[in-house]
Amino acid sequence: MESTVYKQGTGNNLKYFIYAILIFWLLINIFPIYWMFTFSLKDNAEIFGANVAGLPHKWLWSNYTTAMRTGKMGIYFINSLIIAFATIVITIIAAVMASFAMQRIIWKGRHLMNKFFMLGLTIPIHASLIPVYITLKKLGMLNSYQALIIPYSAFSLAMAILISMGFMQDIPMELDEAATIDGCGVWGIFFRIIFPLMKPSVSTIGIYTFLQCWNELMFATTFNSKQALRTLPVGIQALSGQHTTNWGPIGAALVLATFPTLIVYVFLSKKIQSSFMEGAIKG
Repeated sequence: MESTVYKQGTGNNLKYFIYAILIFWLLINIFPIYWMFTFSLKDNAEIFGANVAGLPHKWLWSNYTTAMRTGKMGIYFINSLIIAFATIVITIIAAVMASFAMQRIIWKGRHLMNKFFMLGLTIPIHASLIPVYITLKKLGMLNSYQALIIPYSAFSLAMAILISMGFMQDIPMELDEAATIDGCGVWGIFFRIIFPLMKPSVSTIGIYTFLQCWNELMFATTFNSKQALRTLPVGIQALSGQHTTNWGPIGAALVLATFPTLIVYVFLSKKIQSSFMEGAIKG
């Protein structure tokens, strides 16, 4: 009896110890978010010594107004949305169509083509900065939305195809055969049968692509020099003055740029993780 009580007490102590470690780890991970938010509501005096980590003495919501008007974060936010939305649409269409062609249509070289696409996973996006810049310059596409949309879509395509192929393998080939008997051609099978069943992979590809291109800085800085076409990361970088800097509005701009990504990941993290695991196992 005493042994049982002792084991129960030991088990409870271990459980509380694990909970304490997890809570401590949670606080460590939440602190940067808390610091960024409070940072965005302070003036330089509080940021640099008077009140570094505490709550603001005076909540300067005007920092957000300054970031939106003086810093033109509203325009940059819209630019980022346009580029992200266009990139997501192009990536989804190209990835699902390519996966359909390589998995549901029998033709010579389809496996080799799939391997060619998968090579894109081995190329870091910024390793191609110079050749992509030269190509865009020769095509006269610098300082435009497409200067970012096309490279972002291209470098998102390999992972998007990997995810799409993993989901498409679960769709029975008998559906294609039945649709063919009913008179559907290739396009009919794709749009009426396959694409509607690919909604889980479509949402996953959209989330992945958004996370990839929303906060990208190097391409956005190099390929677009027009102020009216800046994205959020470039606009935040431009807020820093040469001699003096008001850091509160910069913190507000960082919140505007970072929190959408955090919100997307917090609410959809399980879908992202499950899709990557499924694609890895089946791929």
